[in-house]
Amino acid sequence: MTSRKQKDLLLEQRSRDKGQEIHQTVHWNPRQTAIIICDMWNDHTCKSAAQRVAEMVPTTNRMTCTAREKDTLIIHAPSGTMSFYDDTPQRRRAIEASFTASPVEIKWNYWDPEREGEPLSFMRSGGCGCSEPCSGWVPDDQGIRQWKGGEVPWNRQISTINIAAEDVISDDGQEIYNLMQERGIENVILMGVHTNICVSGRPFGLRQMVYHGKNVVLCRDLTDSLFQPMSSEFSHFRGTDLVVEHIETHLCPTITSTAFTKTAAFRFKDDTVA
Repeated sequence: MTSRKQKDLLLEQRSRDKGQEIHQTVHWNPRQTAIIICDMWNDHTCKSAAQRVAEMVPTTNRMTCTAREKDTLIIHAPSGTMSFYDDTPQRRRAIEASFTASPVEIKWNYWDPEREGEPLSFMRSGGCGCSEPCSGWVPDDQGIRQWKGGEVPWNRQISTINIAAEDVISDDGQEIYNLMQERGIENVILMGVHTNICVSGRPFGLRQMVYHGKNVVLCRDLTDSLFQPMSSEFSHFRGTDLVVEHIETHLCPTITSTAFTKTAAFRFKDDTVA
């Protein structure tokens, strides 16, 4: 008899072709799958962004708890905070994984116009998405907010995300690749923030996993975007939807947490658009 842990993950993937949604059910071996939680820090220079991170945590925990029961690897990747975890076994597990050379360069991968077309028109430089800029964000002579607040306020992953004994902590693309090769991981689920920046671009992000040849999806309900609003009429959540649509068209499919939680997909309390 097949045990619960050995059952495949059934993922309802959504992608796009010429604006049309394409839905496909795929079966993934949970032991060949990793979930990467990107940059869910304990604070942010943009306070509304920090609030949305905290709002996602309960569903994040429910999803990862179910994934662990199926022997799926959970990788916590709060970039730039590794010193906080220096003495943990989860951090050492990443550092001690056997080195494997990648066939492609492991680096930050910016928006590639040849693959993805022109950047979305509403995405402006400057990372505070509040209607009024938070302290430390100063508009330049073109009105684009620049961070002038000095040291960033985060120093770890938000503490309400559960880190289990068998998990891994790393923000290093080579370490994460080493782990995946060592464990035979071919399938990757990215979640966390921010979709239009770090989730897509980090050396462990969506683009890097695509270039590695991994089967990669974005968990679209457990993510968020970060951009400077052009007007009060343009919804932050509509912006995130447009980023997700871009990813589904040019990078990889998406799923929702429902595949793990068996409940309705997460929705931010302020996202009231049907």
